[in-house]
Amino acid sequence: MRTSNPALSDNTFRNAASELAGSERMTLSGAVIKTGILTMILMTTATWAWQAAGEGGAAPAWFAPALTFGWIIPFVLALVIGFVPKTAPLLSPVYAAGKGVIIGVLSYRYESMSHGIVLTSALLTCGVLLALLAAYSTGAIRPSQNFRLGVIAATGGVLIFYLVAWVLGTFFHIQIPGVFGNGWVGIAFSGFVVVLAALNLVLDFDFIENGVSYGAPKYMEWYAAFGLLVTLVWLYIEILRLLAKLNSRR
Repeated sequence: MRTSNPALSDNTFRNAASELAGSERMTLSGAVIKTGILTMILMTTATWAWQAAGEGGAAPAWFAPALTFGWIIPFVLALVIGFVPKTAPLLSPVYAAGKGVIIGVLSYRYESMSHGIVLTSALLTCGVLLALLAAYSTGAIRPSQNFRLGVIAATGGVLIFYLVAWVLGTFFHIQIPGVFGNGWVGIAFSGFVVVLAALNLVLDFDFIENGVSYGAPKYMEWYAAFGLLVTLVWLYIEILRLLAKLNSRR
């Protein structure tokens, strides 16, 4: 696996391409359209969750549990899609809908603390996506083997760190000092993770292109769109956290 996004690897596309001779093949435009569909589903449920969280002037009872445990269902769906790519056309819209609810609740929380932060984060996420896509399309950025290995190792380390921090905080009430605060250590860490998430987009573009070149079957368009959505959501959340830390220092 040469990408840190487990949904988008060379072996995944190569294995899928060998399944059905003569079947309809994955196209780049098809993957783009599917990504747009999943993004719209996510934005729709995020908007609903935002509005539901703000009704009555106070957060509803499900607000706190959703923030703490709401990521588990999308995580399980992501594992199923990752191990069984053929389920992507059915499960990736469900994943997008469930993830959208969490994004809506999380965004409402940050917006209530700092007005305008959500719109700024969304625009920055779109800007990073378009800038890196343009750079990749023109050949200005092409991931080398060392680049891939470095991003893979760093992403794996961050994900393990987040998991350990969640377990310690949720079940043992132990908070890791510095990293999640608004000090310069916390800001530097968030900045590093934002850059890392952005670099994952470059790898995602590369492997989607490889999927098309391998002649992967049509359902892999949904699979590719799911993988790209995972990275985009991660990038948005990390930008949101970074801006929140910066705003809290004013």
